[in-house]
Amino acid sequence: MSRFKGNLSTHLLLLLVAVIWGSTWAVGRFLSYGLDESTGANLGPATAAWLRYLVAVIAFVAWCWAYRNRNGPRMLPHDSRSWRYTVWLGLLGTMAYQLLFMHGMKWTAAGDASLIIPINPVFTVLLAAPMLGQKVTKRMAFGLLLGIVGVSAVVGWSPNTDIPFEHRLLGDAMIVLAALAWATNSNLTKIALGEDGIGTTEELVIWYSIVGWIMLTPWMLAEIWSSGIPSPNTAEWGSIAYLGLFSTVLTYVWFARGIDRIGPTAAASYVFLVPIFGVLSGWALLDESIGASMLVGFVLIVIAVREVQRESERLRAD
Repeated sequence: MSRFKGNLSTHLLLLLVAVIWGSTWAVGRFLSYGLDESTGANLGPATAAWLRYLVAVIAFVAWCWAYRNRNGPRMLPHDSRSWRYTVWLGLLGTMAYQLLFMHGMKWTAAGDASLIIPINPVFTVLLAAPMLGQKVTKRMAFGLLLGIVGVSAVVGWSPNTDIPFEHRLLGDAMIVLAALAWATNSNLTKIALGEDGIGTTEELVIWYSIVGWIMLTPWMLAEIWSSGIPSPNTAEWGSIAYLGLFSTVLTYVWFARGIDRIGPTAAASYVFLVPIFGVLSGWALLDESIGASMLVGFVLIVIAVREVQRESERLRAD
């Protein structure tokens, strides 16, 4: 208890991170679908993702520039090997994830999507088999099956029946693919950090954010070509700034600080609060429904993640 009190400010900061990450789902749905279609306020998913990362890239570049003389992060990769990892990370962690996330939020409820994405650690551990040579045990397979049942509960018995089932199914499938893309990105990041001279975690994030933003540009231009140049209103510009600055940049810095002060396990536990705040933000901001199936799905997914993570930790210890 005394240790908790000593790190109270850190725990409160991590709680704020969970709130911000949870609200990302409602804000993302607002940007991709629009709260009030009568105003004509609606950005295309690719354009919204591109603008979000424009804000993030500006912040990252400013960070690199401010700390350029104090051993701060390098703005761009320094050799061909670093560039190779950066291109793949930008493709998976920024371009693919953002396109799937924003298009998925166009079709499904924010609360539903926020409950599905926690299955990401299960994918991360299972993909470690082909990518990192980690063994897949029966317990891990059981965890995956349990996670699939949890996702099925969220998708099949969602209380948000005002959205047609086939629309929710399409959107939820995109969110699952987004989780798969991020899991692949996470394992590739581990591989990159395991090689000497590639760069730090902060540098990799900055590099693939910039490269991924460039990769998003053709998608944004194609969207504008077919739909015309959008005219975002004040709420949309505010949402873009919120996603780019708070959800993408500041929360990453705060979460990294939390890991440094209280350890990765304690900090990671706050990630399980994200779906709760995702459901609440969908209810508060978008008037989405909350049902018992959400609780059932969430519990099953959390149990699945813990089973897979514990088995992975046991294998590493052996």
